[in-house]
Amino acid sequence: MPEFAVPVFFYGSYMNRAVLAEVGISPAAWEPASVAGFDIRIAPRANLIRAAGQVVFGVLATATHAELERLYAHARAVLGEVYLPEPVLVHTERGAWRPALCYIASHMVERPAESAYIERILQPAREFGFPAWYITHLESFRP
Repeated sequence: MPEFAVPVFFYGSYMNRAVLAEVGISPAAWEPASVAGFDIRIAPRANLIRAAGQVVFGVLATATHAELERLYAHARAVLGEVYLPEPVLVHTERGAWRPALCYIASHMVERPAESAYIERILQPAREFGFPAWYITHLESFRP
C-alpha cells in the first residue's frame, strides 16, 4: 500500500530545498505560508515558541510519515535536537487556510547559532519574498 504525503509546515533550514535534498527528501507540494501565534528563535537551531500576536513565515510542503521520521531522526542524531509534531493552521500565500504538522522542540539548550546555518534559512526567506521586517528578525540571530 502506498504511503500518502501529509502537509507539513517548515520554518527553519528545512524550508531550503537543498537542505532537504541532503537527506533525500523532495516535496511535491511547496508553497510559501505563515503560522500565527508563534515566534521563531534560532539558538542554535530554528525553533518556534508560542507568542500571541506574532507570525512565523515558512513553507507548506508535503512529505510522507517515513520521510518525516527520517528527517527528524537526523535532527536528533546529528543535530542533537528533538522535534515533535504539533498541529497548526497554516495561511498560504494564495490566501487559503490549511491544517498541517509542524515540528517543534519543547526543549533546546540555547547557544549562539552559526552564520552558515542562518544563511541556509535566509536564502529561501529572501527568495520567497518574506517581509523585510522578518528578514531583519532572522538576521538578528547571527552571532
